[in-house]
Parts: sequence; structure tokens; C-alpha cells
Amino acid sequence: MVTLEQVRKDEEVGVFIDYANRYLRALGYTEHSTRHATRVAETARAILLEADYPERVAELAAIAGYLHDIGNVIHREGHAQSGSLIALRVLSRLGMPPEECAIVANAIGNHEEERGYATTPVSAALDIADKADVHRSRVQAESFQDFDIHDRVNYATTQSEVLVDGPGKVISLELTIDTSFAQMIEYFEIFLDRMVMVKQAAEFLGFRFRLVINGTVFS
Repeated sequence: MVTLEQVRKDEEVGVFIDYANRYLRALGYTEHSTRHATRVAETARAILLEADYPERVAELAAIAGYLHDIGNVIHREGHAQSGSLIALRVLSRLGMPPEECAIVANAIGNHEEERGYATTPVSAALDIADKADVHRSRVQAESFQDFDIHDRVNYATTQSEVLVDGPGKVISLELTIDTSFAQMIEYFEIFLDRMVMVKQAAEFLGFRFRLVINGTVFS
């Protein structure tokens, strides 16, 4: 069985993720390097394990999480769809069965809030994990004067954590935001559509979604 560790060690995957982040940095986007890929992979796996899904399903979510932004090596627009095609080729080369390739490719192809929709546990976990990675370590602008609203919100976020309450059937995204750098209204200005997607993904898993910012609950 193909594992996340195999995918992480694959030379082609490493080069594509590295160059994708270089291109996005040049365009002024936040970080999409192996740090983001690893964080999303680990969070997606943890969500499904804590929601009592089989380990193999959680591993597929981790693989999808690691590869989900690889399409940026081609272009930002449509990167979910191009990324799913790249992932299909890579995973087939590594020997993943077609059924598992289909699950991973579908998750990657549906992770953008503009047109994506969770239809499997793997895609739902990826959507939640990806949108939860908000943190100042993702800012790539070299000076505060160059920050746009995405940079300000990410820089202001000092802590971001996904919590899964299995018995209570609640998935929470808990954020700590330093409002001296960005106001909470700015978070909603750029993340509202993403939170709607996360809510749909959580509901697909049979959970209620709860957003907590600086101790204030939005649900």
C-alpha cells in the first residue's frame, strides 16, 4: 500500500511542491510549501482517526492533504483540477490501486471553496484541514508594508487548532488572533466562504462545525 511517507520521499513530488511555492511567493501568495502540505496531511489524518474512520481511509486523507496544492506548479487558477491529475499520475506510478487513486484525486479536485464540495470522508477531512491552516508562519511578504489582507490575517493568527469531539459530534476550529495586526471582521471578509465549505464538510462527516476566535464561539 502506498503511504504518506512514500509520497513525501518522492523526488518528483518534492520538486513540484517546492517550485509551486516559489511561483506563489513571486505572485504575493502565502506559504504553500512542504510545511503547509505536512500540516494539512497530519490534520486530515487526525480528523478521520478521531472520527473513528479506518486507518487506511485516514492515510488516504493524509496523502491527499500532502498533495492537494501541487497543481500550483502549473498555475494558480484551476490548481485543484490540475493537481488532481498530477496526483493521479504520481500515485499510479507508485503503485496505488485505481480505487484509492480515484478517492485521492476527487478530494484534491474539490478542495477549492469556489467550486469544491465534499462527497467522501477523505475530501471532507482535506477541506477542513486545508482551511484550518491559518498562521503567521505562512506569511511570505518581507515587510509589514507589503502585507495585504491575507498576510495581515495570517500574521495576526498566533494559534490555530482543529479539535474533534467524537462523542459530542462537534468539530471545532479554535483561533487566537492578535487584533493589533488584524480585526476579526477582516478574518470573516476573506474566510467566510471557506468556513461555509468547512461547515458542509463537517456535516458530511456527521458533525456540527464550531468556530472559536479568541474564546468567542461562532456556530
